[in-house]
Amino acid sequence: MNTMPAFLTAAIVLVPGTALAQVTETGFLDRTLTLDGTEYAYQVYVPRNYEAAGEWPAVLFLHGADEYGDEGLKQTDVGLGSAIRSNPERWPTLAIFPQVPEDADLIWQDLAGQIAMAALDETVEEFSIDESRVYLTGLSLGGEGTWYLGYTYPERFAALVPICGYVAGMDGFPSFVPDSSADIYADVAERIQEIPIWIFHGDADDVVPVEESRQMMAALESVDANVQYTEFSGIGHNAWDPAYADEALPMWLFEQQQEQQQ
Repeated sequence: MNTMPAFLTAAIVLVPGTALAQVTETGFLDRTLTLDGTEYAYQVYVPRNYEAAGEWPAVLFLHGADEYGDEGLKQTDVGLGSAIRSNPERWPTLAIFPQVPEDADLIWQDLAGQIAMAALDETVEEFSIDESRVYLTGLSLGGEGTWYLGYTYPERFAALVPICGYVAGMDGFPSFVPDSSADIYADVAERIQEIPIWIFHGDADDVVPVEESRQMMAALESVDANVQYTEFSGIGHNAWDPAYADEALPMWLFEQQQEQQQ
C-alpha cells in the first residue's frame, strides 16, 4: 500500500517533466537591456515555429515619432508589428523592436541608435540568428533611422527598407550627414551601395517630402546600387501600412543574404 502523501507523489512525477520541458517562449516578448547603468525596455518577436536548432533571419524595426517612450510596448502597434500580427505566416523571422526613450532627443541618432544596436546584439546572443540575414527597416522617423544605421553600420545588414524616411534635416530633426558634405544623398549612397534596398513613400506625403526618397533613389541608381522604389499614388504620410501589407516585400527581403561577414 502506498502511504506516501499525495503532494510528494505529484512532486516526484512533475520534477522530471519540468526538467524536460524547456520550451522557448514565442510571440512578442518583453526584454530589457542596460546601457551606462540605465535600463531600457524593448520587444522581441519570436515566431511560433521557432527552433533553436536552426538559424533564423532577424529584422530590426525602428518606429516613428509617435511611439517614443519608456514602456517598451507601443512601438509594436504600428508598421512591422501590425503586419506580423495580421499575417504571421509571411514573417518567418525574429523581429526586434527598440524604443526611443522619453528623455532622449527624438531621433535615432546617438542614444536611441545605441539602444537599437544593443537590442540587436542581445537578440543575436539569446537566439539562433543567421547573421548574414539581418535586415533593417523603419518608418518616418524610423525611416531616417534606417538610412542612419545603414550608413553607420553597413556591414551589419543584408537589406534596408526605409519607409517615408528622409536624409536631409527637417525642422528639429538634424541630418546625420556631416555639414561638410557637398551632396548628402551621394555620400549616403556611396556608403551603402553594396546593400540591397527597397524604398517606399507616398506621393501625397505632407510630413516628409517624397522628394527625399526620390533623391536617394536617384543617388543610389547613379552608383549602380541594388535598389528598387515604390511610390504610392495618392497616399499621404502613412506609406507603411501598404508597404508592410505587400506580400512581395517579405518574399524579397528574406531572399537577401550577405555573401560574407565583413
